[in-house]
Amino acid sequence: MATEMEELVSFLSSPSPQITKAAVDIVRGLTGSVEGLQSLADYPNTLLPSLSRLLALPKEVGVSEAAAEALVNLSQNASLAEAMVRAGLVETAMDVLYKPQCGIGRLLVMLLVNLTQLDAGAASLLQTEDEKVRGLYVMKLVRSFCRTTHESNDDAFEHVGSILVNISKQREGRELLLDPKRGLLKQIIRQFDSNSLLRKKGLLFLMAKLSQHGKVSGTIRNCCFEAENQLQNLLLVSEFLWPALLLPVAGNKIYSEQDRSKMPLELGTALSIEREPVNDPEIRTQALEAIYLIILQEAGRRAFWSVNGPRIVQIGYEDEEDPKVLEAYEQLGSLLIHSSNAEEPSTETTK
Repeated sequence: MATEMEELVSFLSSPSPQITKAAVDIVRGLTGSVEGLQSLADYPNTLLPSLSRLLALPKEVGVSEAAAEALVNLSQNASLAEAMVRAGLVETAMDVLYKPQCGIGRLLVMLLVNLTQLDAGAASLLQTEDEKVRGLYVMKLVRSFCRTTHESNDDAFEHVGSILVNISKQREGRELLLDPKRGLLKQIIRQFDSNSLLRKKGLLFLMAKLSQHGKVSGTIRNCCFEAENQLQNLLLVSEFLWPALLLPVAGNKIYSEQDRSKMPLELGTALSIEREPVNDPEIRTQALEAIYLIILQEAGRRAFWSVNGPRIVQIGYEDEEDPKVLEAYEQLGSLLIHSSNAEEPSTETTK
């Protein structure tokens, strides 16, 4: 005899729209608690396909949004997330996301964020098993991410930055994002002009991730770079890269003409006027950590000196008050001092 939970899950596939809607609303409610998640976790083989099918229904029917919310909550459970990947939820989410008049885009992107935290989920999004379409999903997400009006109250693609961070944990993901022929990195870096703190944080974390090998280490000193060609791919978009990383840590002062004369036009122009402060210390810290990772290599240091980066860091440091950001400045300054060539002037940052 079927249990109450088995009956509830079976109702998700009912031919009656009213019964289906009632069932999915109950399931969504259950996923909001630990106890509810645990009770549903015993039925992945019937629960997940049923919820997956409901995603494709028009939003007006009133079940797709509840199904998407339930799946987002369920995907926080590691075993259920793995089952979702095996059941093809990554492919389903991408298919529904790009259907005309999709009304649950934000939820689908959040589902992809959770699923791509798994290696298998990231591989599914990267389409590593199919050479003909490899990278297509990521290219579509980057295009949508960059085209979305981020000032809108309904930025369905705001969390794509987190997806990009997740896939960059894999070598295939880093190679895809850094491939100059695809031009994805240039599109992504331009999003640093966004007013969305969520976008900026995600992208700064991505820059650090692309600059280092393997998973993120809690100690920046232990991070090391990918192969030399990966750094070169980053520096190919230096006209966008350096403003994105340096302006958040440049402070609010108007720079002297002498300082600006040693910078590229895009940096010098921005630093010749008063600027809105970057109030979020996490953004400033991540920018400094990304710079640190870049200048670990000699080519990165040369590029940093060529834009008068040490001077920018020095001036930004003078007005900094946050202890964690100060620590990041000092770590960067220490690296510059110990790695600079004899002919390069020292720019020790001390307070």
